[in-house]
Amino acid sequence: MKAILIDDERSALTYLERLLEADGRLTVMGKYTSAQAGLDHLAAERADIVFIDIGMPEMNGLEAAEWIQQLDSLIHIVFVTAYSEYAIEAFELQVLDYLLKPVHARRLSKTLDRIAATLADPPSSSLGVTAEQSPKVKVRCFQKLEILEVGQEAVGAKPFKWRTLKSQELFSFLLHHEGEWVSKEQLLDALWPEYHLDKAVVHLHTSIYQIRKALKERMQDTKLEYNLDRYRLNRNGWITDVELFERGISEWAASGSGGTPRIESLLALYRGNYLEEHDYPWAYAKRERLRSMYLACASELAREELRSGRTRQSVQRLLSLQQREPYSDDICGLLLTAYAQLGDYTAAQKHYESFVRILEDELGIEPQQVTHQLYVQLKTQTLPA
Repeated sequence: MKAILIDDERSALTYLERLLEADGRLTVMGKYTSAQAGLDHLAAERADIVFIDIGMPEMNGLEAAEWIQQLDSLIHIVFVTAYSEYAIEAFELQVLDYLLKPVHARRLSKTLDRIAATLADPPSSSLGVTAEQSPKVKVRCFQKLEILEVGQEAVGAKPFKWRTLKSQELFSFLLHHEGEWVSKEQLLDALWPEYHLDKAVVHLHTSIYQIRKALKERMQDTKLEYNLDRYRLNRNGWITDVELFERGISEWAASGSGGTPRIESLLALYRGNYLEEHDYPWAYAKRERLRSMYLACASELAREELRSGRTRQSVQRLLSLQQREPYSDDICGLLLTAYAQLGDYTAAQKHYESFVRILEDELGIEPQQVTHQLYVQLKTQTLPA
């Protein structure tokens, strides 16, 4: 097995090299006092393992690990660190191993045992499992993030599990940007604004490792890529329910808003507001835009049903819409019109009075003037001549 060592302290490099030589299972191919020098070595000559210090100037071990993964995802990384407060628990789960300074021969031997076992049992990607053989997935973002294998929508199907809520949020945030590169600073500001920079970076890299591990297990055709202090999800073609909804609605609108079956299938994708259950602050603007798009299209479909005489169908659609948007004057007005077409003025009156109470009790406002005028107009139609 071939290894390189990276540490800005020459004495630490020499000490670790001697321990490895005494063990005899690894061949040290190079020692470097900067991360960039180590990366240059890996670009020219492959290694099986990289022992790298975390706390280095210019480029620390966490950042260097990102570049190493880009060069060759099969290279194993062992962090050598003096940090013992908050980082170790995360590193222990997300990299091959870690070593606390000063490194002891017995602890190093355990690490080498783990390295030997890992290399003897290579990951599935090195055993000929291709992207075409990996499970096809369906990713939903309406209501909540769900990742399901195709055909797994049945009740009781095993869900995709995330190691932490932050790794799930980071995946969602990158998915939110639809394949665009996102800077490290933007990620830190959006997801870890309350932490000091050093600790926030540790949380970021921990979540990155967790996502990559999850993708290898369940979504092998999807890659989390890194370049120039930026990240992105390379999805290799698959799209979410949200993207399918947006594209379909845009095509429907461009075609003149025709084709009821088509729009019905698109509206059915809208199981709830965008990432509603997670309540991510950065998702608010898109959530409102998608909600407005849904309401506009559903309301237009209800109007078309009224125009074509499918009044009862329109009433059912509008009542469903009202549950989502109880304060909408537009929906209230359409329902009043629908009840009038059916000649059910009692239902129109009850609906309007209920709408007035909701607005007054929950918002302290009155219906818009156009809604009130419509109700007065319908009410006069019920009076005897």
